[in-house]
Amino acid sequence: MLRKTTLNNEKKSLKERFFLVIGIVFFLAYLGMGVLVIFWRNFPLNIPTHYRIALGVILIMYSFIRFFRIIKDNKE
Repeated sequence: MLRKTTLNNEKKSLKERFFLVIGIVFFLAYLGMGVLVIFWRNFPLNIPTHYRIALGVILIMYSFIRFFRIIKDNKE
């Protein structure tokens, strides 16, 4: 399994590796934003708590959708 993954990464062009890294960075950014929106007590925007939690959950769900797309594209 590990050997297959390393061979897959060696076959990738520099452009594909760059997009993989950018995809991972944006996954972490959306995940961090979602957690931040949910748990930040003094949120700078005047949003009711239940809407803020809903926005945070949507951001976290979107980050995992991006993560699964990255994994799917990386297998090819």
